[in-house]
Amino acid sequence: MKGIVLAGGSGTRLFPLTLATSKQLLAVYNKPMVYYPLSVLMLAGVRDILIISTPSAIPDMRSLLGDGSKLGLNLSYAVQNEPRGIADAFLIGARHIDGDDTALVLGDNLFHGSGFPELLRGARDSLDGCTLFGCPVPDPERYGIGEVDSAGVLLSIEEKPSRPRSDKAITGLYLYDGAVVDIARGLSPSPRGELEVTDVNRAYLERGRARLIELGRGQRWYDCGTHDSLLAASRYVQSMEKRRGERVACLEEIALQMGFIDAEACYRLGAGMRQSAYGRHLTEIASSMGGALRHDSAA
Repeated sequence: MKGIVLAGGSGTRLFPLTLATSKQLLAVYNKPMVYYPLSVLMLAGVRDILIISTPSAIPDMRSLLGDGSKLGLNLSYAVQNEPRGIADAFLIGARHIDGDDTALVLGDNLFHGSGFPELLRGARDSLDGCTLFGCPVPDPERYGIGEVDSAGVLLSIEEKPSRPRSDKAITGLYLYDGAVVDIARGLSPSPRGELEVTDVNRAYLERGRARLIELGRGQRWYDCGTHDSLLAASRYVQSMEKRRGERVACLEEIALQMGFIDAEACYRLGAGMRQSAYGRHLTEIASSMGGALRHDSAA
């Protein structure tokens, strides 16, 4: 499976924070926002990932993440010159996808919770067409809403319905088979000139090959695209890390857990950041798993 992080847009809902930087480079508590969607793909076992962003943000993304090799990943980058809808990611990333299954996650979305990695990998392994992830919300009229039957089969998709048929908002995480590029190529742009991901999902729905998995109790989803949601997500991560001692979206630790890198490599990455609590956590985790205990005086 290939991965795509769509980290474009101008972040206008977050002005003035995003007047001089990309939304996905803002901090969600103690990490850049882009760490969170990238961690989702890593937890799904995806290592070949395309990051799509604006021309001005790509250099900073490269500076932050490089080619991914330090995390055992293969990261590449592509430019979206202007917002043209979520489904435009499949046209930009067509060569990257190359007929494979694809996981697309929006660059301002955070997913976390007990059992989420297992839920995600189960969805990857059982993918047959399109799999969406739903989360109950108190105000479904503000979201794209999925209606499902008792087996989780998707019955309908409505965009911001005045009379919602369910409370399950469709989140910014999507799994598709290799047909998604051809489906995206056949779409007509919306009146705003955008290629809508809802139209992609409806195409799968019409073929009877779409399902929606509801996030379970204790699993959380945040769209960090507003000041309030950005603050709420930061408070959630702070709570998890301070009260429960659980690191959220720690990419190096996830790479170690997934077997993308070994303990020694994780230790070296942590040693390079040893002045921060984040770096010290990495060296401790690596040491507990048999990592190098040599202290690099140059670090």
